[in-house]
Amino acid sequence: MKILKWGFIGCGEVTEKKSGPAFSEVAGSQVEAVMSRSLDKAKSYAQRHGIKKWYDDAQELIDDPEVNAVYVATPPSSHATFAIMSMKAGKPVYIEKPLAASYDDCARINRISEQTGVPCFVAFYRRYLPYFQRVKDIIDQGIIGKIINVQVRFAVPPRDLDYAHPENLPWRLQPDIAGGGYFYDLAPHQLDLLQHMFGVILEARGICANRGNLYSAEDSVSAVFKFENGLPGSGSWCFVGHESAKEDRILVIGEQGSLSFSVFSYEPITLHTSEGRQQIAVENPPYVQYPLIKNVIEHLQGLSVCQCTSVSATPTNWAMDRILGKI
Repeated sequence: MKILKWGFIGCGEVTEKKSGPAFSEVAGSQVEAVMSRSLDKAKSYAQRHGIKKWYDDAQELIDDPEVNAVYVATPPSSHATFAIMSMKAGKPVYIEKPLAASYDDCARINRISEQTGVPCFVAFYRRYLPYFQRVKDIIDQGIIGKIINVQVRFAVPPRDLDYAHPENLPWRLQPDIAGGGYFYDLAPHQLDLLQHMFGVILEARGICANRGNLYSAEDSVSAVFKFENGLPGSGSWCFVGHESAKEDRILVIGEQGSLSFSVFSYEPITLHTSEGRQQIAVENPPYVQYPLIKNVIEHLQGLSVCQCTSVSATPTNWAMDRILGKI
């Protein structure tokens, strides 16, 4: 079995619980090195997680002969740069979502992956979680019949950090780093799941606004889109709403019933049919990225095939850029 020795570029919050520990839980995989722009931060992370090496330079980590695969866990604006550096060094890449800060950068990543023959995977881990697999099974089994409409509804109040001075705003609210505002950070999970269930989105357009005036990025987005099978969908996202409007729901309407589920809070799946209303609770693993990371590692070991590639992730960036009017 090929032993995967991972180098982490970035060691922020997502690597602490969602992803980082999973790389060492899978047979034939270990974390060899970690990099942060702050050497002290990299050292602290490495020592807390039992990692042998730490760097403050991404090229040095990529050039480490013991590192043979790279996990890019930085903000989206640097994804393409680090992914391309890694692939040109012959080292497979696993990238946090979204794939990049723009559709154009996604295309660059895919082009280099094709030219080098080095695979690139994306952390759309919700595809692999038992909760969403149950949702997909209900749809695929035809329990609610032919699907005729899909609706995304998401609303949250502002966070304390959102009131910060522009120079101190979280990177997720800086479009030049994140690709947009919270929409570009959260909507990828929703749109990727829907494309995983219903096929690629071929048409998308949106209306964006800044209603709260807390920061320059959009804080309210409404969109319509159509999947390759002709299914119409719509979405509404508000990141400056009142607490009373808080919502995290996708509604799937079929000819024989409806299905609703959350994307971030994992509330029980609600199924409505002629037989009545049913709530289905599904547990997810402690490290939510574990199922996908396991599949990626087994792919690289020649034991399985992972479909969560940069090519499969690119339509989500295309749809988001169309909704935001970037393309």
